[in-house]
Amino acid sequence: MPTSITHGIRISVASDYVPEASKPDEGRFLFAYHITIANESDQAAQLLTRHWIIKDAYNNIEEVRGEGVIGQQPFLAPGESFQYSSGCPLPTEWGTMRGTYSMVRSDGEPFEVEIPVFALLPHYFLN
Repeated sequence: MPTSITHGIRISVASDYVPEASKPDEGRFLFAYHITIANESDQAAQLLTRHWIIKDAYNNIEEVRGEGVIGQQPFLAPGESFQYSSGCPLPTEWGTMRGTYSMVRSDGEPFEVEIPVFALLPHYFLN
C-alpha cells in the first residue's frame, strides 16, 4: 500500500479495478481508490483542496484541482484519521495517480501534503 508522510500527515492509498463499471471495448476503464488521511502530528489540521495528476498508459496527463474531497474538508485533531473512496476513469487499461492536498494548521499555517504515486491496474495485470 503506497504511503507517504508529510508534515506529520500520513496518506495511505489502495486502488481497485471496477470491471462491472468499465467498458474496455469503448476505451473506458474505471478504478476506485481508497485513501486514509491520518494526523500523526501534534497540531490539528484541515484539508482545504486537492490536486491530482493522472497519467494514462500513453503518458497523457490530466490534472484535477478542487475543494476538499468527496464534498468535505475534513478537520483532523492530532491522532484522528479520515477515510474516503472515490473513482477515476481512464481511457487505457492502466495508469497512475499522484498529487497533493493543501491543508492548514489550526494556527493558520498553510502546508502541502504529498499523495504518493499509486498504480491503477486491473487485477489480471497482477497475476
